[in-house]
Amino acid sequence: MKKIRVVFMGTPNFSVPVLEGLIENYEVVLVVTQSDKCVGRHKEIKFSPIKELALKKKIPIFQPAKIKTDYQEILNTKADIIITCAYGQIIPKEILEFPQYGCINVHASLLPKLRGGAPIHKAIINNYPRTGITIMYMVEKMDAGDIISQKETVIKPDDNLESLHDRLSLMGKDLLLKTIPDIINKNIKPIKQDENEVTYAYNITREEEHLNFNESSIDIYNRIRGLSPTPGAFAYIDNKIIKIYKAELSDSFFTTKENGEISKIYKDGLGVSTKDREIIIKEFQFEGKKRMTVKEYLNGKTGDELLGKVLK
Repeated sequence: MKKIRVVFMGTPNFSVPVLEGLIENYEVVLVVTQSDKCVGRHKEIKFSPIKELALKKKIPIFQPAKIKTDYQEILNTKADIIITCAYGQIIPKEILEFPQYGCINVHASLLPKLRGGAPIHKAIINNYPRTGITIMYMVEKMDAGDIISQKETVIKPDDNLESLHDRLSLMGKDLLLKTIPDIINKNIKPIKQDENEVTYAYNITREEEHLNFNESSIDIYNRIRGLSPTPGAFAYIDNKIIKIYKAELSDSFFTTKENGEISKIYKDGLGVSTKDREIIIKEFQFEGKKRMTVKEYLNGKTGDELLGKVLK
């Protein structure tokens, strides 16, 4: 039996396990990924994680700047199915209608919840109790296609962006490999998304990274988790940026303190007042300094130089 010919479209680390699974089980004839980026002061060329994997596996690579108009190379593959996972561009109708088994997307939420480019961040920031993976048919509207299969996971109280990202990435691989044979054998009953249940998870803005200590402790805590380790939530201290990567909730209250004030120094944390109680910062990075735990920072210090300072 001939192997199914697959075109894969993806870009970030999240997509890597998915592509690895496809390479192990099918004939990946082309990898489509975003254009290379120039990074750093020296403008060094950086390949996407998906391009790195494709080069390693000697799979042809296609990097159109605008896939809306530059897609003929994909059609030339005569692929049986196209799989996308966090590719980063809207796929045109000409591609969607091309393969016999359709264009299938792996999305990191339980659609119709959290359509868009930052579903993992927003699931934590918005205090969702659970999220998951959706395998769906692609349409021209963002993340709006019929649902083929789903699998959910509970968001743990100590999950951050990194831990949830890695768990969902592996779930995406497993669910896709389980679902593809059903697609090929037409053993599926796609479900239309309920438009009344739609929520969105647009890409994170700089404004959303800025912590507001006039909010509740749980909202601040979830924002820190949902942005850690990258891009990282931040505040200002003495007009300089402080990035905050890890925190804990506390039962303590500082009713007479200003919101954002560092009101207590623990042996491994900084107690900061919020709208409703205290949050304890455990890991941070001062502007121009390396990332460190509060315990490392306090080694040989009392922390009194921070007491009374206000995070804004």
